[in-house]
Amino acid sequence: MNFIQIVNLSGIFLIISIISVITGSTSLLTVPVMFQFGIEPRTALATNMFALTLMSIGSTIPFIGKGVIDRRRLPFLIFLTLVSSILGALLVLIVPSKSMPLIISISMILVTVFSIANRDAGVVPAVRVPSQIAEFAGYTLTFLLGIYGGFFSGGYVTLLTAAYVMLFHMTFVQAVATTKLINIFSSLIATLIFMAQGIVDYKLGLVLGLAMFVGGIIGSQIALKLSNIWLQRIYLTAVTVLAFVTLRKSLLQNSPN
Repeated sequence: MNFIQIVNLSGIFLIISIISVITGSTSLLTVPVMFQFGIEPRTALATNMFALTLMSIGSTIPFIGKGVIDRRRLPFLIFLTLVSSILGALLVLIVPSKSMPLIISISMILVTVFSIANRDAGVVPAVRVPSQIAEFAGYTLTFLLGIYGGFFSGGYVTLLTAAYVMLFHMTFVQAVATTKLINIFSSLIATLIFMAQGIVDYKLGLVLGLAMFVGGIIGSQIALKLSNIWLQRIYLTAVTVLAFVTLRKSLLQNSPN
């Protein structure tokens, strides 16, 4: 890649990272963009994960000390994420990712429908404690989504945010803050495995990662200033658009023609 291409790609990554602090689904946008710049698929996947780690760190920093991260559940959530992300990263080496966009788009559509049906979820603080079944489901989804997060990450934080709002009864700002911190560990462990396989472009990853680090800080500061209802509106709009765009691409890729 030449200098102009790197500058253009960095600018795109900066804008995406600012927006996706709230919406998630960063890799659903960044990885296809990297393909358009002629980057080999596995290298794009691994280098994007490297940059995503820096973005997750940047987007977590503004939330620290604000009382919006779920510290009680955090240690176990991180443990589940580390184990499952290792499994997911190893899958990159053996499993084709062709079917993943279809799965994730359908999941995102279901999340949107469920969120609209439960409009108060994440907008106002929950007055009741989650049931044991809901708690168990939240931890189970953390593990299962962690596998996907280590594998590709596109839509991972989006679905995890929805899970924490619906099952742990977090507000949107709590869910956004907690998932950003968890995503540091998911992205980092996957990146380390990709490094061991020699498929990370370090120079490009560092440049894009710095752009995403700055974007993450900006995006988190915006998220802290917005009310939960506005976070919900932005989140649902983005999830709906991304879900149908991803579904359309998936159906075209899997069509006989």
